[in-house]
Amino acid sequence: MQNPFKNYNKDFSEGKLWEKIRNYAKQAGIKVVYSVLLLFNAYRRKDTPTWAKNIVLGTLGYFISPIDALPDLTPIIGYTDDIGVLSFGLVCIATYVNEEVKEKSRQQIQKWFGEYKEEDLAEVEQQL
Repeated sequence: MQNPFKNYNKDFSEGKLWEKIRNYAKQAGIKVVYSVLLLFNAYRRKDTPTWAKNIVLGTLGYFISPIDALPDLTPIIGYTDDIGVLSFGLVCIATYVNEEVKEKSRQQIQKWFGEYKEEDLAEVEQQL
C-alpha cells in the first residue's frame, strides 16, 4: 500500500507531536487526540511492520505540519482535514491497533482530559 502522506514523514518527530498536542489538545478535541494516540502507540509496537509505520509517520507528520489543507487555527473547521487524514491512517493500520494500544491511549486521554464520554472514543474505534 502506497502512503499518500509520505511527503509528510519528514515533518514527524515525537517532540513536535507532543508540542502540537500540548498546545492544541482542547481545541482539536478528544477524538482527534485519541486518534493520534492510537496511531502513535501502534507505531511503537514491535509487531507493527515498516509499511504500517510509514503510514503512521506520514499521517502524524501531516497532523503536525503547519501547512495543510485547512489551517488548524480556525476553530472546529481547521481540524476537519486532520480528522480525515487520521481516520485514513487508522483504517490502513487497523490490524496493529490491539487492546494494549487502545488501553495505553485511553490512559493518556484520562490524564489529559479527565472525565470523558466513552462514546467519543468508541466512535473512533468503530473505524477500526
